[in-house]
Amino acid sequence: MAEVRARVKLNVGQHSHIPAEIVSFHGLKDGEEHVALIFNEADKNEVPLIRMHSECLTGDVFHSSRCDCGEQLNECIETMHEQGGIILYLRQEGRGIGLYNKIDAYVLQSQGMNTYEANNHLGFDDDLRDFSDAVLMLQAMGLNHVKLMTNNPRKLNALNNAGIEVDKVVGTHAHIKDGNRHYLEAKVKHGSHMLDMEKVPEKK
Repeated sequence: MAEVRARVKLNVGQHSHIPAEIVSFHGLKDGEEHVALIFNEADKNEVPLIRMHSECLTGDVFHSSRCDCGEQLNECIETMHEQGGIILYLRQEGRGIGLYNKIDAYVLQSQGMNTYEANNHLGFDDDLRDFSDAVLMLQAMGLNHVKLMTNNPRKLNALNNAGIEVDKVVGTHAHIKDGNRHYLEAKVKHGSHMLDMEKVPEKK
């Protein structure tokens, strides 16, 4: 495994021109162009906060009403701008089914299916993502002991099973808005995501 680093500035959320280092990798298994974003790199003796964020073009870029991905990403960036941390930005659109299939799933969700039922109807499992490349990315950066920012137990299990010690799990907020409550409820009930659906009022 090898890595290449470049210093860039980001414009996201309530902040502008957030300094970050973007890292590319050579030798990943699935052939996708995953990257890491490093914010305020902490002292080498501190356990870094990381997030494994799966790409969501519709949410991250176009702020889709169907999900909370863009809001989670912005929350994570703002937290790491203040505290330091690393985002592993993984090219796993639609929990691994790809963008076009996710749009097909949107049509089925409009007909009443939840996000998992729609994927199953299209012939896919609930979640096709594999986080072994995320493990390789952490190892390439010399990290085997982290704090993990997630609500998804699958990500925690993936790191634990790979021998990455997770010192603490830090959850993101429930970003409830008009159009995504059904999606979030399905993640809690079907996917066992650790979200408090009553903690944050719904946004219009």
